[in-house]
Parts: sequence; C-alpha cells; structure tokens
Amino acid sequence: MADLCLGTVQFGMKYGINNRQGQPSMNDSVEMIKYAVDNGVKYIDTARAYGDAELVIGEYNKIYGVPKDIKIISKLRPNIIEADTKDVNSLIRDEFESSLKRMGVDKLNGYLLHTPEYIYNQNILDALLNLKEEKMVENIGVSIYDLKEGEQAIKTGIIDYIQLPYSYLDQRGIRTGFIKKAKEHGIKIFTRSAFLQGLVMMEKSRIPQYLAPAICNIEKFELITKEFNEDIINAIIHFVTDEADIDYLVFGVDNIEQLKEDMDAYRNKKINTLLIEQVKQHINMLEDNIIFPSLWSN
Repeated sequence: MADLCLGTVQFGMKYGINNRQGQPSMNDSVEMIKYAVDNGVKYIDTARAYGDAELVIGEYNKIYGVPKDIKIISKLRPNIIEADTKDVNSLIRDEFESSLKRMGVDKLNGYLLHTPEYIYNQNILDALLNLKEEKMVENIGVSIYDLKEGEQAIKTGIIDYIQLPYSYLDQRGIRTGFIKKAKEHGIKIFTRSAFLQGLVMMEKSRIPQYLAPAICNIEKFELITKEFNEDIINAIIHFVTDEADIDYLVFGVDNIEQLKEDMDAYRNKKINTLLIEQVKQHINMLEDNIIFPSLWSN
C-alpha cells in the first residue's frame, strides 16, 4: 500500500476550488505539520512556487527542530530558465540553496522540476545531477501533467522520482501502463490530486459549468461506494493507495479536522477490490480541460 506524503501548497497560498476558508495561519499550518509527523507521515512535499509553504516548513523546523527521519521534497521555481540563459547550473543552484535557507535545512531528499518541459533540457538535468553528486539532494525528478514528459523522464535514465496526478477521475497513469513502466525502471511514483483540488467533494450545485462534465463520473463513483457501503473519503484515498505500483499519495489539507479525517481514512483497511474494479470499469476518461486544473477557466 502506498504511504502518505503531506502536501503543503495549501499552507502557502489560497488553493483549491472547494477551499472556502482561504490560507491557514502560520501557526495552524505548523501544527498540521506537527500532527502529521507525530502520526507517522515521513514525507513532506513542497515547492518554491507554493507561496509561503517553504517558510512554514522552516518555522516548524525552527520550533520543533529538523526531524531526522522526515524526508522533504521541493521543486525548482517554474519557468525561470529562458532559452538564452547562459549559466543554468548557477541559477538552479541559487534557487536550490534559497529553498534550503527558507526551510532551515542543509539538504533535501528530493528536488523536482516544476516545469515538466525542462525534462528535455540536458543543461537543466546536468545541474540537478551536480546537486545530487554533491549529496545536497538524494533524489531528482519531475512533476508532470502530461504523460509524454513522464516518458521522456524514463528515457533520461537519471530520474528517481516522478510526481503525477492520479485519481478515480484521472486514471491515465494506470490505464496506459505508464506507472508500471516507470516502476520497472526503478522510479518512485508520487501521485497527487486524489481529490482534484476538492472538486470531488463539492456540492453539485456549486460545481462551475465548465467542470460540469465531471459530475456524471462523480455521481457514478458515489453510487458505487454506496453499493459497497464504503465511506466516500476512504474510497477516494484507498482507490489510490491500494494501487501496488504507487509509492506515495501526496495529499493536501485546509485545516486540522480535514487532516485527521484523511489520516484516519488512510489507516482503515483496504477497500474491497471489487469496488476498485467497478470504478475502473464504469468511470469514463475526461478531457484534459477537466482533469488539468491549469486549464480550468477563471
């Protein structure tokens, strides 16, 4: 079963289509990290682009000390390297060291490309390798939306981590065989967007018109879980974590109650495999403009 990785984007900025509370306070965010760490979460996912998220982790480390067994993954700031950038290595090193300083740590477990297209740039890959060879980071990787960048990541032969969306609404990673292929090449798989920014938990009347095509699949999922007498949050989480080839589920929360609810659901026994089979059989593929939040209309 996949392990949990605490995502921190909500701690650094207002995030999520179903987020009515806004960005939590620094104190609340720090306490959520503490709760997750105290209750067995070993991985924390963040990024320079997540507003104040790295600073929140830094505040946690300042108050409670840097936990020896917690592994932090961050990401290179998106779209900072232009085609004519002369010294890519220095730029990436500066960005990386800035993230270390913000979090109050001297190394990272993982550092990912936040711009998927950078996976085609050998100079950028070489800069990541330099950080790894100097033992400033243990693993390098890429965060993707489209699987073609994932295929390129496999081809490079140097990528340790791939992060991609996976949920009952977006099953591309399993249906295409991509996740299995990546695992066969020794890559660890981190999936995100199990709740698709909260879309799957929204009241149907509040779902924007441009996302209305998702409603049919959401209702199908709810019907299937009801037939199996399964809790909806438990089913959403275990649909991902019960996949053998997924290593980590990156999950984000807006408040401590949501964090406790998600972690309690995760601790529940695995869901009925027949439920998963039914979902895979009856949930249809959706267009990219539904499953890619970056394409959602304003």
